Amino acid sequence: MTFTSELNQANKAAVLDLWSALDGSGTRSELLHEEVRFFGHEPVGQLSGYRSFIADFWSPLRQSFGEWEREVHLFFGGESNGQRDGNVANDGHHWVTGTGLFHGTFQHDYLGIPSTGERVALRWGEFARVEDGVITEIYFMLDMIDLMQQAGCNPLPPSNGVDHVYPAPAAADGFLSEPQDAVTTAYSLDHIRRFIFDGLNAFDESDLESMGMADWFAEHVQWYGPGGIGGCLSFKEFEDLHQAPWLVAFPDRQVQDLTALFAEGEFSGGPGWAGVTATHAGPYLGTAASNKPIQVNGLDWWKRDGEKYIENWVFVDMIHLFRQMGVDLLPG
Repeated sequence: MTFTSELNQANKAAVLDLWSALDGSGTRSELLHEEVRFFGHEPVGQLSGYRSFIADFWSPLRQSFGEWEREVHLFFGGESNGQRDGNVANDGHHWVTGTGLFHGTFQHDYLGIPSTGERVALRWGEFARVEDGVITEIYFMLDMIDLMQQAGCNPLPPSNGVDHVYPAPAAADGFLSEPQDAVTTAYSLDHIRRFIFDGLNAFDESDLESMGMADWFAEHVQWYGPGGIGGCLSFKEFEDLHQAPWLVAFPDRQVQDLTALFAEGEFSGGPGWAGVTATHAGPYLGTAASNKPIQVNGLDWWKRDGEKYIENWVFVDMIHLFRQMGVDLLPG
């Protein structure tokens, strides 16, 4: 089906309808393909089919956190171009994404994390592929380390960055309920492709300047990293507190074909399951080098202002990452 602004609006409406039903009393099964493929944070992992999605993921999640409110910070859709070679014949799918916070009470243990009976702000991110008005694939993460920090059982050393900094865009303009300018959208997609596949992959394992990140990130960029890494609230903090330790640990890391990559207006985003491959060749967050190959599952959203990114929201499945390094971060 040819991608149009009208189709994108319909896709966004379908995802909002699904969220409303899931958060309420119904499940709106007609919005999910019977064989929907779900890719979640560890240890949920990959599920197949509507029944498994509800029984093995959604119901246990809701039972653990009771009644809740969904706060949406970013919401937009688009047509994907996430292959390194730009070949849309192997991509070109239609997606909708959102991220924000679930506010609920931690009533029952979740995936081994002990409940506290206290209110928590549970960071979530989702990318949903939509075909003919039906959701066929979902890539979803909860920030498990941030949840463990709130529950008082943080398995990692103190974060280099600032913990629990997961805001909406500073301009409060991340919920794109209306169609966006097509020219702006096209430029944002081209820009993020150049940033990821040219800029990020330019690191020559010598120094950070080889990547030219200052050409892409504003001096006061707000980089909202996952629990365990923390937020970096300037370009210098991003380089010193996140990028330098990351590249010591994973010096040969390369961005691969992404599951999806799309833009709407000045926002862009994409999920990458094994979106980055590397060798764990140096110490990272208290874990010595294992010299094992690793794959990084992550979700990313960016806001562009002119030629530079001013905000970047980042999820990394830290449980999955550390398991490949030989460490299980889950309690028990």
